[in-house]
Amino acid sequence: MSAAPRRIVTGHDASGNSVVLSDGPLPKSLDIGTAVFHEVWITDATPVPIPAEEPESTDRPVRVPPPPHGVTVRFTEQAPGAESPMHRTETLDVGVVLEGEVWLLLDDGSETRVGPGDAVVQRGTVHAWANRSDRLVRMLFVLIDGAIAEDVRSAAGPLEFFDQVVG
Repeated sequence: MSAAPRRIVTGHDASGNSVVLSDGPLPKSLDIGTAVFHEVWITDATPVPIPAEEPESTDRPVRVPPPPHGVTVRFTEQAPGAESPMHRTETLDVGVVLEGEVWLLLDDGSETRVGPGDAVVQRGTVHAWANRSDRLVRMLFVLIDGAIAEDVRSAAGPLEFFDQVVG
């Protein structure tokens, strides 16, 4: 898989001016063999408090989903031929394919090809990702903590959520 992407973090100096606080490779990556997770930024609340400076937000275990009331931004890379397990998170996720192609698999049996520049808005559904190509697929994800509405809970029956530290 590839090297960690570059991340530039801005903030404020003592006078309130905008400054670059850090500029370098992402400090947190996890390689699980068939996929790599590169953590860009994690918040524990929305709205997000924005102090002048703050400690490294990714200095914690790689976890699916984001923290309660929080947001996780990450790059993922999936190896050729790899497929994630079917899973559901109680989140709204936006995934954008940056490079390669991947198949979005849903529990109704549908399979949708997703290519470069395509965006998937994944709304708490049971899904998996399959890289059926001979090339790496790279995606950017924004995972936002959510709450499955009662109408979906009633129709779907008991829901099981994927909530664990990865790796």
